Amino acid sequence: MSSNEAIDYAKKNGATFVAELKDLLRIPSISTTPERVGDVRRAAEFVAEGLRSAGMENVRLIETTTQQRKGHPLVYADWLNAPGRPTVLCYGHYDVQPPDPLDEWKSPPFEPDERDGNIYARGAVDDKGQMWMHVKALESLLKTDGKLPVNIRVIVEGEEEVGGEGIAAFVREHGDQLQADAALVSDTEMFAPDLPTLCVGLRGMIYTELEVRGAAQDLHSGMYGGAAPNPFVALAQMIARLKREDGRIAIPGFYDGIEEPTKAELEAWRSLPFDEEHYRKTEVGSTELTGEEMFSVLERTWSRPTMDVHGMPGGFIGAGAKTVIPAKALAKISFRLVPGMKPEETFAKYKAFVEEVCPKGVQVDVRMIHSGEPIVVSTDNEYIRAAQQAMAQVFGKETVFVRGGGSIPIVGDFVRELGIPTVMMGFGLPDDNLHAPNEKFHIANFHRGIESIIRFFEIVGQSA
Repeated sequence: MSSNEAIDYAKKNGATFVAELKDLLRIPSISTTPERVGDVRRAAEFVAEGLRSAGMENVRLIETTTQQRKGHPLVYADWLNAPGRPTVLCYGHYDVQPPDPLDEWKSPPFEPDERDGNIYARGAVDDKGQMWMHVKALESLLKTDGKLPVNIRVIVEGEEEVGGEGIAAFVREHGDQLQADAALVSDTEMFAPDLPTLCVGLRGMIYTELEVRGAAQDLHSGMYGGAAPNPFVALAQMIARLKREDGRIAIPGFYDGIEEPTKAELEAWRSLPFDEEHYRKTEVGSTELTGEEMFSVLERTWSRPTMDVHGMPGGFIGAGAKTVIPAKALAKISFRLVPGMKPEETFAKYKAFVEEVCPKGVQVDVRMIHSGEPIVVSTDNEYIRAAQQAMAQVFGKETVFVRGGGSIPIVGDFVRELGIPTVMMGFGLPDDNLHAPNEKFHIANFHRGIESIIRFFEIVGQSA
């Protein structure tokens, strides 16, 4: 079979595919919010029904549990009727980030809106839109020929945005159910519009909570200020000690053993069409860029570790004034890790440093919320070459290799537990506002992503 028939099917049904995606985007599957448990399951069932309708077999929900709680379900499907052909494991996630702050959205986050060739909604590109490309590529192949050029397994999770503990446990304990020759992940972005891009590296992560406790209860600042410890002040002092003014993290031994990018990688990055001033103005929107100035922006975001503060809940944040010294304060802090760093070791160094610099009068509790290891994928394998070829055919340009600054913990699990390479073929754009208000997905890239995946499957099948 030629992939042209499947591609024609995808083009003829493109409007239907977008309408289905909008239905999925309307489901507020926020995995971190307990009140949304039912919506998360509803999204899982939507994906499962989409796979059934596409013609996939053995479609089912797999319940997950962690040590702390019942998890959100995995969606599994397969089609294993191509003897002698490779097996590709398709991965995606159907859960999304919270949409806050709501007042910065130009249209409601769970009411998909088309503007300027984009679809705006929470989860549009991360990762419902990109995951749905996999489903629609499989449908296009199965509806036109009744079979696939390769064997396929699909696993879609609902906890990627909260650390992916459920799928990690499933891969460790039931890896035999996911046996494959390679994995395909579409949860990354292209380096620039119309430039086909394969991501071959991701930073790891530890996400932590730093809680500081002072007095036994909230206190009046007029009566006790100057004598009672203030947990927020102590917290600010500790956070300030974590990073130097030049951007380097001050934790002893933090950089020990990190692996630098190769000379060839650095040369390739320098050849990419990157405009630092456009990046500052358009993507970041700040007056200046910060960080380690001895490294380029791409090195800072792809191959250097970081520390960031994401929120500091506690105390009084309502309208008006309340002169209270809070009994406790909390900060949510994450570190991005690069090859050569281990989450457990990095956390131990961080915890020891915080406990050492903790001001007198307060107690500190450092908690790991979730983690993921960094990963760099070798480009010297037939699956990367097939993806490179497929994207070049669709976009009419040579495919470039980049690293990503974010984390997809399951990619490392696929390498360590299943022993298979991962192809990270993403179709987002740098300005798609992942995790931010007005998240979007360029509709043309949604369609080109479906075509690229169809061609990838065909090339992999032919290579066998």
